[in-house]
Amino acid sequence: MEGFIPLIVVAVILFIPLLWVIGTFNGLVRLRQHVRESWAGIDTELRRRYDLVPNLVEAVKGYAAHEKQVLERVIQARNTAMASEGSPESQARDENALVGSLKQLFAVSEDYPDLKASGNFLHLQQELVNTEDRIQAARRFYNANVRDMNTRVEVFPSNIIAGMFSFQREEFFEVEDASVRLAPQVNLGT
Repeated sequence: MEGFIPLIVVAVILFIPLLWVIGTFNGLVRLRQHVRESWAGIDTELRRRYDLVPNLVEAVKGYAAHEKQVLERVIQARNTAMASEGSPESQARDENALVGSLKQLFAVSEDYPDLKASGNFLHLQQELVNTEDRIQAARRFYNANVRDMNTRVEVFPSNIIAGMFSFQREEFFEVEDASVRLAPQVNLGT
């Protein structure tokens, strides 16, 4: 029995670090999945916005047909944002362009009292505001998961396991211009 004690000590010394490596690896995998899942949430809300934009453009087109340039910019920005499948940084850049063109569209709508009073237009504006709120919530959730992942990838000693198994830092989904961080301003007044 005494011959087994050194063997048991060696087994325990090897077993504890192995358990730590397995636990750290599994934690990193879980965090990576949380980041992917939260990005899917952003994607869902962005698609909802993309579906609203053509309806909004059609509503404006009926009242402001001669504002063709603004309408074309909105559609072009929507198509570019929809096609964007790059990094969160490039996606954010395309989303900034879309939000900026939507702001121009709302500015144009201010010149048309009949449009501003249209029930369909008001409903579409409210849906867009709700969607912007949902995008912001999804963005915060995603960025929190990215923060957790990046912390685990960078801190010692989990950075050793992250490096061994090629876990990488993730990119935050951030808006560049502080004014774009706000939902488009909608005047629902009379």
